[in-house]
Amino acid sequence: MRPDDHDLRPATRADLPAVLALLADEDRVVDPAAVVVTEAYERAFAAIDADPRNEMLVLVEPAGTVVGCLQATYIPGLGKGGAERALIEAVRVRADRRGTGLGRALMSRAIDRARARGCALVQLTSNKQRSDAHRFYAGLGFARSHDGFKLTL
Repeated sequence: MRPDDHDLRPATRADLPAVLALLADEDRVVDPAAVVVTEAYERAFAAIDADPRNEMLVLVEPAGTVVGCLQATYIPGLGKGGAERALIEAVRVRADRRGTGLGRALMSRAIDRARARGCALVQLTSNKQRSDAHRFYAGLGFARSHDGFKLTL
C-alpha cells in the first residue's frame, strides 16, 4: 500500500485509543484495545479538539487503521512579519509501518496544512536520543538552528 493511499484527517474521539497506543511505545505495536482512556486524556483531547489553534491529526489506512499521528499547534507571533508558526509534536508512525514512506507523507501533509494556513515556519522538538528521528527530520529539510530547553513542572 502506498503512502498516498492513506488519509490525513483531524482525529475524532473514536481515534483516541489508537493515538494513545501510538504514543505509548515507539518500538512495538500497542493494541489500542489495551489502552486505558482516562478522564485526563478525555479532557486533553476535548481541549485540543475545541481549540482552533490545535489539531491532532491521524494518518489512516483505507481500511480505517490509524497508523500515524501528530499534534500541530499554530502560534501567533510578532516575528516573521506577524505570521503564525506551526509547532509539530507527538509525531508517531506505527512500529510495523516504519520505513514505508508514511512518516514522510505524514509530515509533508502537515507542512502543507501549515503553509496553506499562512504559517511562516514549522518547528519541532525531538528527544536528543532519537538519532533516527533527527536524520528523518533533516531529510525533510529541517535545520538544527536552536537548542531547546524544558522545565518539568
